[in-house]
Amino acid sequence: MRHQKNRHRLAKPADQRKALLRALTTELFRHDQIVTTEARAKAVVSHCDEMVTLAKRGDLHARRQAEAWIYDTEVCRKLFNEIAPRFQERQGGYTRVLKTVPRRGDGAPMAVVRLSD
Repeated sequence: MRHQKNRHRLAKPADQRKALLRALTTELFRHDQIVTTEARAKAVVSHCDEMVTLAKRGDLHARRQAEAWIYDTEVCRKLFNEIAPRFQERQGGYTRVLKTVPRRGDGAPMAVVRLSD
């Protein structure tokens, strides 16, 4: 049975998909917004929300879990010290996906992922 096996596959093997989502998450926290395809944007939102939730918790185990997912330790430090306090009162929905014009080369639907204010 394939019950509850749905996820964003992004036409990639599991290792490449994980690397892509980790890189997108890292860059979102580094720049506060990224421009990517709509499918990738929808896939990365859940991982980013999970990292902000860990940062809001703020204990040592949460920090180590976040550092295991985020590539850059400076970005992880920024997540815990700057981004998490901004969302301390919010219960979820830390990221926002805004659709933009299609990509010029192949017409792929594009989106901007940004951290909510």
